[in-house]
This record gives sequence, C-alpha cells and structure tokens, in this order.
Amino acid sequence: MTDSTHQVALVTGAGKGIGKAIAIELAKHRIFVYINYLSDKTSALQTLEEITSRNGQGDLLPFDVTCQEDVQSAIKTLLQTHNKIDILVNNAGIRKDTLFVMMKKTDWQTILDTNLTGFYNVTKPVVKNMLKNRSGRIVNVTSAAGQMGNPGQVNYSASKAGLIGATKALAREVGSRNITVNAVAPGFIKTQMIDGINTDQIIDTIPAKRLGTPEDIAYITAFLCSKKAAYINGQVIGINGGML
Repeated sequence: MTDSTHQVALVTGAGKGIGKAIAIELAKHRIFVYINYLSDKTSALQTLEEITSRNGQGDLLPFDVTCQEDVQSAIKTLLQTHNKIDILVNNAGIRKDTLFVMMKKTDWQTILDTNLTGFYNVTKPVVKNMLKNRSGRIVNVTSAAGQMGNPGQVNYSASKAGLIGATKALAREVGSRNITVNAVAPGFIKTQMIDGINTDQIIDTIPAKRLGTPEDIAYITAFLCSKKAAYINGQVIGINGGML
C-alpha cells in the first residue's frame, strides 16, 4: 500500500501518446499513478519505467474500458489496495475515419463504445468512491473534433461531443461534494492518432504553426487535477494552438 499522503490517480490509455505524458506529469507531483492499457503491455511498462526512473510511483492496471465487468473488477482491486481514487483521467480513445455515407455500423459503434461508453464504465465506480470521500478530480480528454467537427470523423466527433456534454452534466451533479469534472480538448497533437493524416496542410491552418505535443496536454491536465484548480468545474479547455 502506498503512503497515505500520496494521492492516487488512474489514467486510462496511458501506454502511449497523451495518456503516457499525463501519467508521467502527474507522477512528478507525488501522485501514485495507475497506468491503464488494453493490450500493449510493453508500452505501458515503458511508461511505468519513465515514472520510476524519476523517483515517481505507479503500477499497471490492464482492463478494457468497453467491458463493464472488466472495469469493475480492476477498480475493485485498486480500491482494495489504496481505498481511494483521487484523480481520474479518461483518456482512452480510438478513431476509425471514413466518410459518413460509407460508414459501417461497426465503425460507428466501436468508436462510441470506447470513447463515450468507456467514460461511463470507468467513471461510475470511481465517482462513487469520490462521493464517499467528498473529494476528487476528473478530467476527460475530448477533442477539438467534438467542438467543430471534422469530415470523415462523424463517429469520432459525435463521441467527443458526447463526452463534452457528459462532462458538463456530471460537474453539476457532483460539484457540491468537492469533486470537479473538466475536459481538455486537444487539437492536432503529434501522436500515433494522427498517423495517415497530411499534417502539412493542417499546420497552415493553426495560428501557432505547429502541431501540439502530448506534454502540452499533460501540463493543463495536471493543473486541473491540482488544488489550485478547485474552482474550475464543468469547463472544456481547448489546447489547439489557436485553431479553434
């Protein structure tokens, strides 16, 4: 069991990209970080190694965010060890782009199951613990696509817009219990999620004239999880270089 003075965080999809950067950044603030992943244990171990090499603390917590039973079992195990979850970052997400008229039902449903229903599956048991402890921070990683839409991403944009709505509604439900629920909305970030996209044309549309980095997202997320952000609730913070 970790030192009781440590906060405990769970970051979903923390093996790579934005989730990895968030996990590493939180660990720098004396937070014990659970690194969730689905299948790529090697990448998750690399995240953990980077945390421990900086004298941080953490552990792996594999589960599929789309499987409610899998999630409940994993969180039960976590709570048996630490009795609390102070911070939840819902980062796990996927995209499967295609024009809407060509979109198969599975292309739609798979994205919704991971990006939106995954939020429900993970957040429900976690927020119960936060309500019991009358304290908590939840940050949902949405997307600029959920605010402005992107051609070829009707499914992805819908899932991320839904996550924005869920963020604002849950913030109103739990705000009186010292729990905040906010979202970060990245623009185009240099991760594997933009593989296959012609970024040269995109960069021309961004006032900052560059892609974002995972660390750009991690810094804001860590702030929203801190005591300094106690009066920020139900907000969506755009991190897009001025694109939106």
